[in-house]
Amino acid sequence: MEVDLTFKIGGEAGQGLQTVGYILAKSLAKGGLYVFANQDNESRIRGGHNFFQVRASDRPVQALSEKVHIIIALDKRTISEHQNELAEDGITIFDGEKIKTEVPDNLLSVPFERLSKEKAGVATMVNSVAAGAALSLLDFDFDLLATVLNGEFKEKGTEVAEKNIQAASAGYDYVKGNSEGRFKYKVKPVNYSNQRILLNGNEAIASGALISGCKFMSGYPMSPSTPIQQSFASQMCEYDLVFEQGEDEISVINMALGASFAGVRSMVATSGGGFSLMVESLSLAGMTETPIVVVIAQRPGPATGFPTRTEQAELEFAIHAGHGEFPRAVFAPGNPEQAFYLTSKALNLADRYQIPVIILTDQYLADSYFTMERFNTSSIVVDRGVFFRESDRVKLSEYKRHMITDSGVSPRLLPGWGWGLAVTDSDEHTEDGHITELAEARIKNVQKRLRKFELLRQEISPPYSYGPADAETVMVGWGSTYGALKEAAEILNSQGIKVRMLHLSEIWPFPAQAVSSELEKPESLISVESNATGQMAHLIRAETGIEIKSKILRYDGRPISPQYILREFAKIG
Repeated sequence: MEVDLTFKIGGEAGQGLQTVGYILAKSLAKGGLYVFANQDNESRIRGGHNFFQVRASDRPVQALSEKVHIIIALDKRTISEHQNELAEDGITIFDGEKIKTEVPDNLLSVPFERLSKEKAGVATMVNSVAAGAALSLLDFDFDLLATVLNGEFKEKGTEVAEKNIQAASAGYDYVKGNSEGRFKYKVKPVNYSNQRILLNGNEAIASGALISGCKFMSGYPMSPSTPIQQSFASQMCEYDLVFEQGEDEISVINMALGASFAGVRSMVATSGGGFSLMVESLSLAGMTETPIVVVIAQRPGPATGFPTRTEQAELEFAIHAGHGEFPRAVFAPGNPEQAFYLTSKALNLADRYQIPVIILTDQYLADSYFTMERFNTSSIVVDRGVFFRESDRVKLSEYKRHMITDSGVSPRLLPGWGWGLAVTDSDEHTEDGHITELAEARIKNVQKRLRKFELLRQEISPPYSYGPADAETVMVGWGSTYGALKEAAEILNSQGIKVRMLHLSEIWPFPAQAVSSELEKPESLISVESNATGQMAHLIRAETGIEIKSKILRYDGRPISPQYILREFAKIG
């Protein structure tokens, strides 16, 4: 029997539901299953209603499913709000000794707290009890769960790890003895491969930066970008890095620009509100031709909006932010694999063309966990661009930081290197970096900077196309819609409805010719986006003249699922 099961763990912030979810996800992945896990959090430290959802399948999955098979209810509200999401043969596990409610056939009472006290000696390991109970329903290999628990808690000491394993065992055994015939799905470990990894989008971006020689990151905590900063900072000693937390986002980007001007590969990570403060310095990077990579982890706005939820509403902002005209690149990865490799590419392009490069992610991609094949780190090439070397000194009578070249790229010299003076200015400047008011110099510099844009255009990869080439309908998406869009296309094609998917992850400079060739022939075009105005559809019309009239949009802060796309697709007809 094919495996495609979804767990939903619900409760209040502070109850540790993320711990349960992550332990389940990691255990199932260790059992050889493909896992996708996403989170839904309210913007509060305690209370409210949060949930963590884990989907496990014997085939690759990169999107959530709205069909839930097992609910782990850590509070009563989870039961009342999510019971209607259960599949017909689904089941809800809850602590009936703590939560008083009617017990219909699809509820299974497990005394989480009592079992934790009896077996571990403390009441605080209910999460491990719950994880054991859930996996017991599947008749899953307990040894895999024990291995994961040991790995997660061993840093807190052998005793803590052992108590968590005992608590999980208690939940596992209780369900085995009290749920005979209650749940039909059984899962055995399948073809486990240590070539797979479980990580989220934030971890992939940080890893891509580390492996690509990024040595300086500055940031000011702002969800959902903060874990990128934390991941980078946690590697400071091992990789000889510097992470600096600034007092605000203005200081953050200016520190990174200073480090980059001095020759250090640098990046910053923020969200839309923080990027708004960085925009003046983005133009500074454009004028001084200083490389910088900026990660914008989008969240719903305006202003503070939904600070812990997801949206794709900053595409046009990223492309056009900044005063004046200067080149930049904009990427929007659709999964951790793309995030890893595009971060590396972003750093290379920033150095090669001495420009800002923006990576757009969002809460859905940033915080969701995916099972991916291990990245091919040997394929990563670090390209720092054109630098003057010691051997070049005899060729120069005077170094000019902004020397006019056919490519628009001026060779860099590290300040203080000893024989040349590296000068730049935020005002318009001469080739040697000093302020000027000359019209002729202004024209030459604008043309120089924009020449880089044409070369940069050649670096942009075409969009990803999936589905039958003769499909009369094409659904277009970008960024984190990748997994949901691909699965929806697979389902429609399996039903005999020919649909092709077009996904853009390298967005600016816009690959107009490649997009036009994909969209000129199909009769029906549909834009699928997590925003209210169809920003990609706007961009496609502006760059190609092709109008996408039908749109599947979501802007309630919740992620797009394959089922959501299918429902909206049916309405379009």
